[in-house]
Amino acid sequence: MPWALPLRWSPWGRPGVKTLVIAGVFVTILWNLRFFLNPSKGSGEDSKHRTPLVILVWEWPSKQVPNVSRDVCHELYNITGCQLTTERQLLHQADVVVFPHSRLQPGRDKLPKERLLRQNWVWVSLESPSNTRALAAWNQTFNWVMTYRQDSDIFIPYGKLVPNRSATVNIPAKTNLVSWVISNYHRTQKRAEVYKNLSRYLHVNIYGKANNKPLCKDCLLPTISKSKFYLAFENSIHRDYITEKLWRNSLLAGTVPVVLGPPRANYEQFVPADSFIHVNDFGSLEELATFLKTMNSSRYQQYFAWQRRFSVKLYTDWRERICAICTAYPHLPHGHLYPDLQSWFNS
Repeated sequence: MPWALPLRWSPWGRPGVKTLVIAGVFVTILWNLRFFLNPSKGSGEDSKHRTPLVILVWEWPSKQVPNVSRDVCHELYNITGCQLTTERQLLHQADVVVFPHSRLQPGRDKLPKERLLRQNWVWVSLESPSNTRALAAWNQTFNWVMTYRQDSDIFIPYGKLVPNRSATVNIPAKTNLVSWVISNYHRTQKRAEVYKNLSRYLHVNIYGKANNKPLCKDCLLPTISKSKFYLAFENSIHRDYITEKLWRNSLLAGTVPVVLGPPRANYEQFVPADSFIHVNDFGSLEELATFLKTMNSSRYQQYFAWQRRFSVKLYTDWRERICAICTAYPHLPHGHLYPDLQSWFNS
């Protein structure tokens, strides 16, 4: 070794023991330092060139299947190392397989015939437990769940508030008091009962298929924005089930949401306490109606104070939701199966 230390010779013509030990230690340090300075040569794998995580969507959640052949996670959402595919022939290459509940059929004939040990299967749903059927058939099937629930392995809310520095408040001009867009009206729902009783005390402008007044996609927000208040009534009441009725139809439209859903404390985990009105804040619907009809301009404007600090972000693209799996992947438990999916979802 050309870089070895010269040895000090003892009076008897041989190197001293101490000298040999020091030389040996120094050589060892240099040898190990070589691997420390060039880790890729020692490990055989450069972390910068790892293969991407392959996520196979067994069946796309929406009717229209987008083109995911490109690196869409990186191009659209700046998420690297993530490859989406809908090609089932790539099953054996997939690290994660995604199964939207809306596309699952009772029984297992629609599932892959085999499953790799290293593979993780994800159950996906944006519906509430009240509108989700046949969960008992999927016990001991899925490793992870991906829902609107905050305690999901992958959390996919309908929307959220993101910080913004505009410090401005924009309240559209108002021409009426309350509006509601409703497509699926069922008398047995809590929201139908609340609306029926509330309408005894104030007029509600109703749009949507249920009232034969459907709104086109581009007409929705401009129409709702003309109302001071919007009935953000969920079709069923469950923890964290806060949908586009709050995010899009109310906050983004520039109206004050009157919410019917989980308790106020649950809403306050998502939005400021002074940005909405909860039905349960009042002893009766008559009190609620009076509160809405008699609110002065100054008090009304206070409900928009959140705009000085935040903007609304909607989650509408399933590609963004699926790409989120790659971000969460390093922190997810591996080898875990949900023994009773129905019990978890109904908890």
